[in-house]
Amino acid sequence: MNLSRRLLFASAFWEVARPRTALNAGHLLIRLTNPAVAFDLRSAADWLWCHNAARQALAEVLGASRCTVVFAHQWHPIGAAIGEPEVESSTPTFHLFGRWATEPVTPGEQLRLPAQRRVPAAAEELQEYDGGLRTALRRLALERQADPSWQFETMLPGDTAANSHLGELVVAPPRLKAGAHHTVLSTALAPSSGEPGLRPGHLLALAASLQSMTERPGVSGLSCVVPEPGDGPLEVHAMGRSAGESVNPMQEFLALPEVSQALL
Repeated sequence: MNLSRRLLFASAFWEVARPRTALNAGHLLIRLTNPAVAFDLRSAADWLWCHNAARQALAEVLGASRCTVVFAHQWHPIGAAIGEPEVESSTPTFHLFGRWATEPVTPGEQLRLPAQRRVPAAAEELQEYDGGLRTALRRLALERQADPSWQFETMLPGDTAANSHLGELVVAPPRLKAGAHHTVLSTALAPSSGEPGLRPGHLLALAASLQSMTERPGVSGLSCVVPEPGDGPLEVHAMGRSAGESVNPMQEFLALPEVSQALL
């Protein structure tokens, strides 16, 4: 049963919401509020805050210790949509899947099924947790307002901020490949204190790299997965997509051993 999308928290540029078709209680969205807003340093900083706040809220309410992010760029799922969440809106949207020890069903188990065979989480189950998630997100927002340090990056002039905060990226072929156009983008930083170690400049560099990948022959869009990094650097698995593809690379990706522990 599809429900209406429910807002949990609205920040300056992005919002944290419960999707219409939540695959489990740990399934949230980070969605751009206004599609006309450019993805610049301020928007990137706000996305990063929403991501970290959503992770912390899931940890407090569900006991989630790991999170995986799934998103598409210039691509909409077609057919059975194996490995792909349902489209929620036409604006940039990131699916965040929190993982916890007693979860009744995993996101990977759901995503390996055709979209029409997936069983969404019950409305009663979601309502049980959504109040706690809203409360946690609002408290974290108040704590952010009381901490002046978070505003530093967004106060710098555009070019200066982007250059001084630009994170180093590593582009490499995957160890195990899913589809003909599978690339791994990773940060040079390993996580510290349980956080991925990202800065807004990393996100700007990632966005530019992903856009350039859509310009390759045979690629019209991307399906992307960011597994929980654990003790290593954060990795973005970007798989090129096209309407004429013979194999869905996301189906192959979900079968990779390195992915099964993160997403299944």
